[in-house]
Amino acid sequence: MYQNYIFDLYGTLIDINTDEWSDELWKKLRVLYAYSGAVYGFRELHAEYDRLVEREKQAVRRRHPEYSVIDIKIEKVFRTLYEQRVAKVDDRQVLFTAAAFRCFSTKYIRLYDGVIDLLDTLKQRGKGIYLLSNAQRSFTENELRMFGLDRYFDGVCISSDEECSKPDPHYFACLFDRYKLKKSDSIMIGNDFRSDIGGAADFGIDSLYIHQSISPEIEGRLRSTYTVMDGNVFRIKKLTVL
Repeated sequence: MYQNYIFDLYGTLIDINTDEWSDELWKKLRVLYAYSGAVYGFRELHAEYDRLVEREKQAVRRRHPEYSVIDIKIEKVFRTLYEQRVAKVDDRQVLFTAAAFRCFSTKYIRLYDGVIDLLDTLKQRGKGIYLLSNAQRSFTENELRMFGLDRYFDGVCISSDEECSKPDPHYFACLFDRYKLKKSDSIMIGNDFRSDIGGAADFGIDSLYIHQSISPEIEGRLRSTYTVMDGNVFRIKKLTVL
């Protein structure tokens, strides 16, 4: 079958629900900023965050006109929110703020049933296991460690590092070039019909689509090599490994 298994993370291995728009989140974050002398109203803080996110996106687009889908480093936004109120913070405080934001905004987070069984099986059979995630490193590193997933991956690409996201073929190329993977030996596994599956098809590799409750609604033709529509992670092993 395949030698290299490339996984999406959220909605594929980790089931997560977040709310980054609730007033309660921004009220809590406002207090955290005020502790360091950066005083905002909670609505003002939210509005400034949105403005700075858009500013960072525009800066990335200027740096990388070749990318069709971009990402930003969210730590830059959290740092600027301090600096705008002349509050001096170090990298540790910025990363703590990012972690707090993630904790405050997370309604639930858990592994899907069958994930550890699948990854253990792939490891036992000597397969390469890789992560290609549209995510923020300051969030994702903590969550990989929390579930013990970090020990499984032979290589990791996170979109905030590359300033590029799935389904852009440049992002797939980052992973393949960095770890010298062959397309014919590789399969992409994900829950998003456009980012994971469409991106894999355009890049020229096989894919498995797994439908979960947080998957976007499929529009048009699903271009996956394999399909699991009931969210059963155990079926991934049966279809692509056994």
